[in-house]
Amino acid sequence: MSPDTDAFITREEIDPTGEGPLSGRTVAVKDNISTAGVPTTCGSAMLADYVPPYDATVVERLKDAGARIVGKTNMDEFGMGTTTETSAFGPTDNPAAPGRVPGGSSGGSAAAVAAGEADLALGSDTGGSVRCPAAFCGVVGIKPTYGLVSRYGLVAYANSLEQIGPIAPTVEEAAELLEVIAGPDERDATTREHGAETAYASAADGDVDGLTIGVPTELVEGADEAVVEQFKAALDDLRAQGAETVEVSLPSVETAVQAYYVIAMGEASSNLARFDGVRYGPTAAATDDEDADNWNDAFAAVREGFGEEVKRRILLGTYALSAGYHDKYYDKAQDARAWVRRDFAEAFETADVVASPTMPVPPFELGESLDDPLRMYLADANTVPVNLANLPAISVPAGETAEGPVGLQLVGEAFDERTIIRAASAVE
Repeated sequence: MSPDTDAFITREEIDPTGEGPLSGRTVAVKDNISTAGVPTTCGSAMLADYVPPYDATVVERLKDAGARIVGKTNMDEFGMGTTTETSAFGPTDNPAAPGRVPGGSSGGSAAAVAAGEADLALGSDTGGSVRCPAAFCGVVGIKPTYGLVSRYGLVAYANSLEQIGPIAPTVEEAAELLEVIAGPDERDATTREHGAETAYASAADGDVDGLTIGVPTELVEGADEAVVEQFKAALDDLRAQGAETVEVSLPSVETAVQAYYVIAMGEASSNLARFDGVRYGPTAAATDDEDADNWNDAFAAVREGFGEEVKRRILLGTYALSAGYHDKYYDKAQDARAWVRRDFAEAFETADVVASPTMPVPPFELGESLDDPLRMYLADANTVPVNLANLPAISVPAGETAEGPVGLQLVGEAFDERTIIRAASAVE
C-alpha cells in the first residue's frame, strides 16, 4: 500500500509500448483489471499472489497510446462495496476529505487522481463504482454505455452491469482517456461498433445553450440537505448558461436498488464459483485446514478466504437463483430492470440529459458504515438505475459540504457520451 492515502495495493511502473495521445501521462489501474506480470488482487486475499499472464484490452490500449502505468489501485473486494473498506489490504483515505471514505469500489483510483499520485485512472462501474468515488473525491468519473469499452481482462463481478471507465481531474481529460479505451474488441462479444462515437474530448466545449436537463424528483427527494443545496446551485449555473430544466419522473427507481442487488448478487454467485482452490484461489493445503480431507471440505476451506461482504453477496445471490426462488426474486428483478429502461426512455422524450446528485450523501467517516450494509446499499440509489438501463453517465464536481465534495450526475441516452460530456464541462 502507498504510505499516504493508501490508494495503491501494488506500485509498479509499466512502460508504454507506443506513442500517442497519452504520451507523458501516468495512469493508475484498478486492481481488478489484468496486467501481465503485475499482481491483480481484486482487493482480495483470494488473489493475493495472482499474477496474470496477459493484459486487459484497456491496458494494451493505454500502453499503445503512450501512457505509463504507475500501479494497481485499492478497491472493495471484488468490487463489492461503496467505501473501499472491504479490501483485504485495508481502507483508503479520502485526500479531499481526510478521515472519510473515498467511495467505492474504485476508491483507490479516485484517491490516486485526487492526491496527484497519477494523472488519470481507470476504474470499473457495476452500480456506481466509478461515479461514487469520483463524487466523494472531487474528481470526474465516466461510466460508459454498456458495450462501448471492452471488458476483456476485467475480473468479472456482474457481467451484465459492469463497465470500465475513466477517472480524471477534468471532464476533458476524462474524455481523452475514454477516447483511448473505447471501441470494439474481437475478444469481447458485448462490445459494439454501431453507434459508438469516439471523438469525445472535442465535446467538452461547455456549450449548453438550448440543452434540456431533466430532473427526476425521485433522485433528489431524501438526499442530504447540504447535497441538495449544491445540486440546485449547479442547476442554477447551467440555466444561467442557457440550459433549460424540466421535471421528469422515474417511478421505477423506487425498486431499482432491490432489483440491482438481486441481479448483481446472482451474477456474483456464479462468477465467483471459479475461486475453488483448483482454478483460482489458494489450494486447500494452503489453508492449513486439517479437516479438508475431501473435495467439499477443501472447497469450503478455500472459500473461507472471502471477506464478509463477498460471502454475504454470494449467499444471497445463490439463494435468489435457487430452485423455487428464481421466479420469485431473479425474474422479478429482471422485470424491474425493464421498467427502469422504459422510464429512462420516456424521460429522454423531453430531456437531452437527466441530472441528479451522484450520491445522496457526503462521504462517510471511515468505519461508519461497515456494520450497516443496508445503509451502504441504499447509498447507491442514484447510481444503480444507470447500470440497470445500460446507459452512460458522468459525475462532475458540483461543490462542497462540511463533510466533503458533492458530485453532479448527468445521464445520457445509449452511446451519447458526447452530450453528457458537453453538459458536464459547463459545470466545471
